[in-house]
Amino acid sequence: MTRCRRSSRPAASSSSTGGHLHRKGWIGDDYILSIAEQNAFAGPSLVSTGLVTLAPGADQAQVQAAITDALAAHPDAKVLDQAGFEKEASGFIDQLLTFVTVMLLLAVLIALLGIVNTLALSVFERTRELGLLRAIGMTRSQVRAMVRWESAVISLIGALSGAGLGIGIGLALSQALKDEGIKAISIPTLQVAIYVLLAAFAGVAAAIGPARSAARVDVLKAVVTD
Repeated sequence: MTRCRRSSRPAASSSSTGGHLHRKGWIGDDYILSIAEQNAFAGPSLVSTGLVTLAPGADQAQVQAAITDALAAHPDAKVLDQAGFEKEASGFIDQLLTFVTVMLLLAVLIALLGIVNTLALSVFERTRELGLLRAIGMTRSQVRAMVRWESAVISLIGALSGAGLGIGIGLALSQALKDEGIKAISIPTLQVAIYVLLAAFAGVAAAIGPARSAARVDVLKAVVTD
C-alpha cells in the first residue's frame, strides 16, 4: 500500500544507506534501511508501505494522480493523503470499538443472568425473613422495591468496579506505550457514565422475576418455615 502525504519537514532523518531515526514520525521502528540493505540482510521482500514527502512547490493532487497512474497495474494498492490515511485508521479503530462493544453486551447479558440466579436463591433462602417482614406490615410493592434496589446496587458496584479497572488499565497501557508514540489517553466520561446508568437499569430489569416471587411469599407458611 502506497501513501502520499504533504509534510513541511521529513518524518525522520537517516543516511542514504541506513541509520538511526531521530524522530519516528510515521515509522514505528528505531532504524531505517535502504531497499538494497534490506534485501542483503533479509532477502527480497514485498514493500507494503511507502511514504512520499512532496518537494517544495509540488502540487499534491498532481503527485497523487501520477502515483495512482503508476500503480494502475496493482489494483490492490491504495494512494492516500494524510486525511485519507487518518480516515482509514479511524475506521479500523471504529471496527475494533464495535467488536469490544459487542463483547461488552455479551458480558452484560451473562452478568444479568448471574444476578437473576443470585436473587432467586436469595429470595428462596430468605423466605422466613420475607414472611416476617410481610407479617409486620411491609406491603408487596415494598418487598418488590427492596429486591429491585438490591439488584440495582449489585449492578452499580459491578459497573463502577469495571469502569475503574478499565480506565486504570488504559492509563497504564498509555504509559507503557509512550515510546511507541502514544502520548495521552482520552477517557470518554459521558459514555462511561451512560454505561453505568444502563447497568443500573439492567439490574432493575433483571430483578423483575425474583421481586415478584418475593412479593408472592405466603406469610403464614413463611413464618412457620424452619
